[in-house]
Amino acid sequence: MKKYAFSFLLLIVCLALAACGRGQAPAIDTVTPDEAQTTGTDAAPVAAALPDGTYSADFKTDGSMFHVNEAHHGKGVLTVKDGQMTIHISLPSKNTVNLFPGTAEDAQKEGAVLLQPTTDTVTYDDGETEEVYGFDIPVPYLDKEFDCALVGTKGVWYDHKVSVSNAVKTVADGAYTMEVTMTGGSGKASVNSPANITVENGNYTAEIVWSSSHYEYMTVDGVQYDPVNTEGNSTFLIPVTPDTDITVQALTTAMSEPHLIEYVLHFDGATLTEK
Repeated sequence: MKKYAFSFLLLIVCLALAACGRGQAPAIDTVTPDEAQTTGTDAAPVAAALPDGTYSADFKTDGSMFHVNEAHHGKGVLTVKDGQMTIHISLPSKNTVNLFPGTAEDAQKEGAVLLQPTTDTVTYDDGETEEVYGFDIPVPYLDKEFDCALVGTKGVWYDHKVSVSNAVKTVADGAYTMEVTMTGGSGKASVNSPANITVENGNYTAEIVWSSSHYEYMTVDGVQYDPVNTEGNSTFLIPVTPDTDITVQALTTAMSEPHLIEYVLHFDGATLTEK
C-alpha cells in the first residue's frame, strides 16, 4: 500500500508542475525598432533606410506619353528629408497641367490637392534648350510601383503606375574617374578603366575608350551614340549609373561582316575619384 500511495503522490506532484508550466506566459520574439523596419509583411519600405540627402534616381512609368524628358535620360532628382522622399522630374513638354499622387478618381474628389508644375529649362545633347514643365512627386517607397494620375490641357485625367529605383547619392558637378568592368562578347575586347566621368545635374556621363578602332556606334536603352573621335581607338560618351549593370550594344567592323555585340558594363561607385 505504501508503494501505491507513493506513486499516487508522485503523480499529483507531476500534474501540479505541468499546470504551473501551462500558466506561464509563452516566450515572445522581440525586435528592435531597426529590425522592425526589415521584418514581416508590414515592414517599413526599403526607402526608409536612405539617409537625408539628394540622389539621382530612375523614374519609370507605364505610358509612352508620360515620361522623363530625354535630356535627363530617364532620371530625376530624389530628395530625402526627415525620412520623406520627393522626386523632381522634368517632362517632355508643357502638355501635362497637373499631377496627383494617387488615382484619377481620387484626384477629382473634393479637397484633392493637385501637384502644381514648375517651369524647367532642359538642355539636349545637341545643345538646344527648351522650357518644359516639371513636378515634385512624393515617393512612398523605392523599387515598387505606385499610383500617379495626370491631367492634360484637355482636362482629361489618366491613371499611371510609376516607380523610383537605383537611387545614387548626388555628387557635385565636375570631372571624375571611376573603375569599370565589362562582360559579354568574345572576351577579346576591353574598355579603359578607370573611365573618365562627367557629372552634371546628378547625371553621369562616361567616356568609353575601346581597345579597338573598329566600333562604329554604341546603343544604350535604344539610343544610338556615335564616336566622338576620328582617330585612335573608338571613343564614346554614354550615360551611366554607378553600381548598376548597364547593357549596351556595340557595332564592330573588325569581323568579315559588321556585328552588333552585346556587353554589360558595371561602374563601381565606391571608386569615384575627383580629377
